[in-house]
Amino acid sequence: MTPKAQLDGFIAKFSPEVAKLAGAAIARMRKMLPAAQVLVYDNYNALAVGFGPSERSSEIVFSIAVYPRWVSLFFAKGVGLPDPHKRLQGSGNVVRHVVLTELAVLDDPQIRELMQQALARSGTALQAGKRGAIVIKSIS
Repeated sequence: MTPKAQLDGFIAKFSPEVAKLAGAAIARMRKMLPAAQVLVYDNYNALAVGFGPSERSSEIVFSIAVYPRWVSLFFAKGVGLPDPHKRLQGSGNVVRHVVLTELAVLDDPQIRELMQQALARSGTALQAGKRGAIVIKSIS
């Protein structure tokens, strides 16, 4: 089975509504960040799909996390990102997120600005270059 087929299978385990949003969000992120390596972690409580410059989880810039009832966009190093509109949620020491109530959240200018800031901070070029591979990192 190909990594893409495995990823599709993981997504299919969720409700039709969540699966549709998750699949569309992952596809949109792949389109926005074509050079990103896509790291897939099938965990017990969520499916996490990270986007970064390599297969190292420590270099992930963004991830789409799929939960039984919702989908979120995570900023892996979101603490300290300028967020004048208070869109980022979370209180941890490193990560921040935005719940994707619909796919259009990824097109919101405020969210796009946060994403551009996160990319600039990461020092990685994920928007141009050879298409990144899908890598299945863990299966629970």
